Amino acid sequence: MATIRLFRQYVPASFVLLAILELIVFGVAALLAVEVRFYGTERSIIQQSVGAVLPKAVLFADVMLICGISMGLYKRSFREGASGMLVRIGISFILAMLVMSMIFYILPSMFLGRGVLGLAFLFSLVGIGLTRGLFLSALSQDAFKRQVLVLGTGKRASSLAQLRRRVDHRGFKIVGFVHIRGEHDVVDKERIVESDTSLLATAMRLEVDEIVVAMDDRRRGFPVHELLDCKMSGIEVVDLLTFFERETGKIRLDCLHPSWMIFSDGFGQSTVQDYIKRVFDVTASTLLLLMTSPIMFFTALWIKLEDGGPVFFRQVRVGQGGRDFSVIKFRSMRVDAEVDGKAQWAQKNDSRVTRIGNFIRKVRIDELPQVFNVLKGEMSFVGPRPERPQFVEQLAKNIEYYTERHRVKPGITGWAQIRYPYGASEKDALEKLQYDLYYAKNHNLFLDLTIMLHTAEVIMFGQGAR
Repeated sequence: MATIRLFRQYVPASFVLLAILELIVFGVAALLAVEVRFYGTERSIIQQSVGAVLPKAVLFADVMLICGISMGLYKRSFREGASGMLVRIGISFILAMLVMSMIFYILPSMFLGRGVLGLAFLFSLVGIGLTRGLFLSALSQDAFKRQVLVLGTGKRASSLAQLRRRVDHRGFKIVGFVHIRGEHDVVDKERIVESDTSLLATAMRLEVDEIVVAMDDRRRGFPVHELLDCKMSGIEVVDLLTFFERETGKIRLDCLHPSWMIFSDGFGQSTVQDYIKRVFDVTASTLLLLMTSPIMFFTALWIKLEDGGPVFFRQVRVGQGGRDFSVIKFRSMRVDAEVDGKAQWAQKNDSRVTRIGNFIRKVRIDELPQVFNVLKGEMSFVGPRPERPQFVEQLAKNIEYYTERHRVKPGITGWAQIRYPYGASEKDALEKLQYDLYYAKNHNLFLDLTIMLHTAEVIMFGQGAR
């Protein structure tokens, strides 16, 4: 399965194809619904014209696709079975219905009619059921996967051998590992390719599409000319870190070295990019503030009524460039949660959390006041989550490259938040740092919009809440 680099993001070509096919399915479903509903009348498409209904069908298709994306229906890391997918499809349909109701209220000329809308949803359900059935069946076939040969059999190569879940191999198949002279074998012997021929001949024999360089020590026996032969013969050659970045959406710390960060594309900053992001932050925060002001009002009232304590909670966090600032949140814990003043990680079923706090943490309402931090310029709408100075000092000592996450502004939501569960330990912080580094390297408006869409899925299914 080929991968497309779209706005600096790695997107599987098959999922792009699926999105295009389902976009067409949604559009055709809307047109078919109009024809079935008004067949034989002057409002039939045959009697008027496709052009009169086409804008409405395009709007329906776009809304359906965007709602599907927000519910995680187009992510390659989807691990749920058919029942889970049906639940997400159902929720995306309900969400699409609500969004279209708002659009119809603002733009009455785009109204499709309740009968047409009902039929369009029905036809869409049947259409994407068939499309996804065929897609997932084809995706599971090895013939549609990239055939990958790994150069190396040591510790670094074994990190690829440890990818055993089917979802981890959705886009590729490892056909074998090639031993490098002088390297200690860690990979299982049955997975090592025995060959007396050249690397190119071995790759051709195994019908390889890509070679991943995963040697433990490139200073000894690095096959420059053989890799060049493979490259010039049309076989893709990538290093291990780039492969992991593309396939997992994170930068593996156990493979990271400074030279890769120096010479790889990304980690760039520009005045234009900063200006665009600032405009995006102010616009998104203002809209969110207007849309959620009633929710914020009733949340504040509920917190006050429960225990009479303060509504808001301020806490020092570390922002861009390592500068401290006070983050604003709705108080979700008891007033005496840290009576001794010692910073503590939040735990699962934490007894310090209040009744209202338990609810607002699950649906992330407690984060809403942070829009004021965004408007002040202390935070961005999307970025790594800011941590407390005590934790940052501790983590920076134990985790290499930890302070690099402060190259960009912290955010209300972020890449790590939608890709990894709630972090409440040093191990979790290490895992989340790998996603934060990916964001720092590749952040742009497209990635920010993608994260915002997927944040709806995180909120809807209560992922990572604690």
